[in-house]
Amino acid sequence: MRPCFLIGFMASGKTTLGRALGARPGYRFIDLDEEVENEVGMKVADIFAMRGEKYFRSIESRVLRRVAGEAEKEMDSTFVIACGGGTPCHDGNMEFMNSKGTCVLLQASDDVILRRLREAPAGQRPLVDNSCSDDELLAFIAERRQSRRYYYEKASCRFDSSRLESESEINCSVERFIKELNI
Repeated sequence: MRPCFLIGFMASGKTTLGRALGARPGYRFIDLDEEVENEVGMKVADIFAMRGEKYFRSIESRVLRRVAGEAEKEMDSTFVIACGGGTPCHDGNMEFMNSKGTCVLLQASDDVILRRLREAPAGQRPLVDNSCSDDELLAFIAERRQSRRYYYEKASCRFDSSRLESESEINCSVERFIKELNI
């Protein structure tokens, strides 16, 4: 079956929604960052710090292609692959994902993204400086979203991922996702 690639800005809910979908019969969830960590043997933040973003992106692209190849062979489950926020922007990844499956852009407001980033454990997001003010972080979000917009707009579907804060909201979002996108 063709995989479903969840793309979107950091903290848009790709992993949360993907895990919830993966818990459903007929779905299998893969977190691309976790796959990269398993391959390299270190956390994403450590890869960025020790080897740099360019190295991370090359590994990420290779792992993306491997995972997509595995998904194509699977006939009993729909693979749901949560990609990093920058995955679509490098190495022809967006075109590759569109050719291999369905890309769904998860969208949440800047305020939701800001809150989720503030609630995340320190060091979880290698591109985010947790010591900056809310205004500085909102400016970073706006700038980074704008720089990725060209790639994000190539997604074949969009989904509002603003309501993923409680188990009830997550379950409702999963039901809505399946119904609206027929995935």
